[in-house]
Amino acid sequence: MVDLKMARSPRLAWLEGIRILAAVLLLLYHAQLLFTGYAYTPQPTGLANNLRQLVTPVDGGIDPGMFLRLLGIPAWFGFQFVDVFVLISGFSLVLSLRGKPIAVGNFLKRRVLRILWPYWTVAWLSYPALWAIGVATHSYIPSLWHIFAGVTFPLLFDYSGELLLATSGPWWFVPLILSFALIFPFLWHLLQRWGSANLLLISTLLTVGYRALAIYKFDGHPTYVILDTPTDWHPFLIFLSKLSTFVLGMVVAQLYAQGKGPIFWNAQRALALGIPLYALGFVCQFYRAGWVFVDLLLPVGLTLCCMVLLRALAQLRPLASVLVWLGAHSYSFFLIHNFVVDRTIRLVVQDDLALYYWLLPVMVVGTLILAVLADYASPFLQRLVGALLRDLDYVLMPATVRQRRSWSPRMGEAVVYQSRVGWTVLKVEKLLDEREFFLCQISDGHRSLWVNEDDLEPAVKLSQPGEVSNHSAFF
Repeated sequence: MVDLKMARSPRLAWLEGIRILAAVLLLLYHAQLLFTGYAYTPQPTGLANNLRQLVTPVDGGIDPGMFLRLLGIPAWFGFQFVDVFVLISGFSLVLSLRGKPIAVGNFLKRRVLRILWPYWTVAWLSYPALWAIGVATHSYIPSLWHIFAGVTFPLLFDYSGELLLATSGPWWFVPLILSFALIFPFLWHLLQRWGSANLLLISTLLTVGYRALAIYKFDGHPTYVILDTPTDWHPFLIFLSKLSTFVLGMVVAQLYAQGKGPIFWNAQRALALGIPLYALGFVCQFYRAGWVFVDLLLPVGLTLCCMVLLRALAQLRPLASVLVWLGAHSYSFFLIHNFVVDRTIRLVVQDDLALYYWLLPVMVVGTLILAVLADYASPFLQRLVGALLRDLDYVLMPATVRQRRSWSPRMGEAVVYQSRVGWTVLKVEKLLDEREFFLCQISDGHRSLWVNEDDLEPAVKLSQPGEVSNHSAFF
């Protein structure tokens, strides 16, 4: 039985800290790749050869010196946090249910929009900015086809993310997280029906089997490797390649809601498992056979180690609040960071090593500022689009249909506002504006609002209320 008190716990500060840490490491990873001209990516040539490449100057490239090469090694492996995102996504989605049965339709609507609205906000605002920068600097401007593909996603949807890659390389991840949101209700049903051990076993077998096929039969390679193979990285872009990682996050969340599991481990126990798992996964990424298992090891070890670090930092109450705030903006940070990195390095840094290191913190802070602005702009954009659609609907609707209403709000009635339950109608005013309609005062117990009747739904339409989460769905 799920402990509802535990399931309603506030956002975990250390978890939000992992989200923003992961986003920053991905920024550093892409910045280093771009500045060095993709001087290094893991290759299936063994541990010793890869370590040698990490500390050897690139022929004809910019040599920062041994100290800076060693200091930059963590950034070369920032890609590992992609799978950490997958793990904590499964964890967060289970917590979002708050121990209650899932209403599939309402869940999918809300979760898909929580992925798409921030994406649309960033995309719709970015394309005019990219065009203006390109015109002003005579640099790259996305083609009209790729702009159309970006602003209409997922109208144009492909697992490879090729259409999105033309705008921003990291956007290949958006179709992946969207697919996990779509299959989550089915996985949740299996988790309840089969139990955590059986679901984790089956998902692991599926993941390992599929990854073996992807490597040895489909001739693919993981997303973080640059290698000439017949199918490139495409076989590793679909959810089957990371299914067990996502399911593990779900299982850990279910244990957490019951007051047990890895989340409650002390630092010594978490590190005793996390460090060996990470070390083993780190070695596996340099061998073709290791590619089959690497994503089963790295995200688990890395998450446990990060949990210990961020949990210690979150013990300081002011810092915990900062981590929660930063984590709330991590998704938009991820969506925006490549624009900042690409334009800064290509147009400002170029091949100036000293300037590159000086501007790294500027790129991080600048991306965060843009992410905050995008997150504040998103609700306004949603309301604007919603108002335009309602106006269009009103104009195109025949007068006879406008006059028919199947439901009208009444005082004291429980209603749903913006997909959230817990609102009650306090007062109803009848107004006339080409048609008769109601203006309703509603309250959730903390605040009251005046809204149009068209913005409300009767609460009974939701078969299972209370699915709104305090936890981010993916970032």
